[in-house]
Amino acid sequence: MYYTSTRNKDLRVTASEAITKGISDEGGLFVPCEIPKLTRDDIDALIPLSYKERAKKILSLYLTDFTGEEIDYCVEGAYRDGKFESGNPAPVVNLCDHTNILQLFWGPTCAFKDMALQLLPYLLTTASKKAAPDKEIVILVATSGDTGKAALEGFKDVPGTRILVFYPNQGVSAMQKLQMQTQEGKNVGVCAIEGNFDDAQTGVKKIFTDKRIADKLAENGMMFSSANSINWGRLVPQVVYYCSAYCDMVSQGEIFLGETMDVVVPTGNFGNILAAYYAKQMGIPIRRLVCASNQNNVLTDFLTTGTYDRNRDFYLTTSPSMDILISSNLERLLFHLSGENDEEIRGYMSALTDCGKYTVSDAILTAIKEDFIAGYATEEEDAQTIKSTFDKGYLTDTHTAIALAVHEKTTDGTPTVVASTASAYKFPKAVLTAINGVTPEMDELDMADELCNLTATHIPIPLRGLRDREIRFSSVSKVADMEQCVYDMLGI
Repeated sequence: MYYTSTRNKDLRVTASEAITKGISDEGGLFVPCEIPKLTRDDIDALIPLSYKERAKKILSLYLTDFTGEEIDYCVEGAYRDGKFESGNPAPVVNLCDHTNILQLFWGPTCAFKDMALQLLPYLLTTASKKAAPDKEIVILVATSGDTGKAALEGFKDVPGTRILVFYPNQGVSAMQKLQMQTQEGKNVGVCAIEGNFDDAQTGVKKIFTDKRIADKLAENGMMFSSANSINWGRLVPQVVYYCSAYCDMVSQGEIFLGETMDVVVPTGNFGNILAAYYAKQMGIPIRRLVCASNQNNVLTDFLTTGTYDRNRDFYLTTSPSMDILISSNLERLLFHLSGENDEEIRGYMSALTDCGKYTVSDAILTAIKEDFIAGYATEEEDAQTIKSTFDKGYLTDTHTAIALAVHEKTTDGTPTVVASTASAYKFPKAVLTAINGVTPEMDELDMADELCNLTATHIPIPLRGLRDREIRFSSVSKVADMEQCVYDMLGI
């Protein structure tokens, strides 16, 4: 299988090249030239398998220049026993009636990003030996909260790599910030910026595509790659857990083989729901893809009207990983739905850069509405959903509550999987406030203890002991100085 770029459809690269580079030279995102298909018999054969065995089967369809031994090595390393607290990396549990929760938060950083970012270091180091054997790989990351810590944890002390993370200083939770500031590892660097996630993401993309900077790294034996979901190696592991969720729904008797299910995904950057779209295109019987947004509802408006407009108020919410107005992975969907019209995609992305908005063709909007519906939830609805879900006996975080609130508005009773993207303990202030109706006056680590006592649930192992860890990274940079920060962190 080969990969092409959303902005240059004539390009052909291998999976190893796509993963190693992260982003195409002209700024486009790598996508598969064709999406592999699963038959009913193929899906049936996946059902009795473990998560790791399912992952190997799905990944082998996309990573065709990896040997079977290499895929075994990557998957076994990423999902080895003890890495995910639940045992099963992505269990599906029933909440009520036909609503089921895909729990993606049992990894080392208690967020869904672990599902991909425990695997990506193995994929990247394996791929770079094929595509760039003489280069040290510099992972450059912009994060709205969870990606940064998950990437840092995945890549810490991985030979032949360095990882640098930028995050909005006022745009992540206190728990997320503390996780990044105390990160261990000799090859890691972290810096806050004065701005929001979109500022960080735009700055990282600008650095990525600047030939002058790339040449400077090359002079020092380095090259950039990405751990954001712009990297295909981040996205393809997410396809796996939607395929696996369908198999679990069948094995648990929630649906029959061949029966469709809906998938509800809380998302800001569109990567998590795009992975479900790829699973559907492969043949997984997914009926509707429900895109759930918080008050930064740029995706809701786009999927409804066909106009993407980031020229709007930006809200800092209690679901900070969704506080995004530029959804990078949407470009991949538009490329597929446009019939791989790279000229059209370049026009949309240029308009987004120049004036902050674009409107897709009627044909693309029609195609979108065949697969997607969208909705959003306010801060008040988010809090109400946390409380009502807790009253039913289930503790949820702020992002999953957004998805549950949108699901409540859009469901017609079809069996549904709701992607649960983080542990409630990563956002104890918001969760406690929602449950009690009063904002607690204590630091977030004490709030986690209070949440534990109130709910009779346990604090996830990775979050215990944060109080005693050394603050290693506390610098704050202006967006204009991000390039110099990269040089400083690399020592060049």
